[in-house]
Amino acid sequence: QEQLVESGGGLVQPGGSLRLSCVAYGSIYSIFDMGWYRQAPGNERELVATITSDGITNYADSVKGRFTISRDNAKNTVYLQMNSLKPQDTAVYYCNADLLRASDYRRDDYWGQGTQVTVSS
Repeated sequence: QEQLVESGGGLVQPGGSLRLSCVAYGSIYSIFDMGWYRQAPGNERELVATITSDGITNYADSVKGRFTISRDNAKNTVYLQMNSLKPQDTAVYYCNADLLRASDYRRDDYWGQGTQVTVSS
């Protein structure tokens, strides 16, 4: 029943901005860490940014100063504001949530379907 739904990806020129959103749905008791990961063709999925339930953030060195992760606990939503985008940022971006299910109190990581971000001139 638990599902993460992403939105906000698209095509943007270098130096541009995008804002990704991810909403968690389902029978959810609590959400701990949330985060964004990305995967480019031929590469492994890599960490972009994470945020704890208390708002503590962590960023990959490659995006520090350009990306900002935030969350709205009341909406079960995590955001990724991406500024000064580079071609190297091109990838499928996946959101992740470490959550506790209300139905059986199972704690596990859940993933969104992915949203394509393409940075190209």
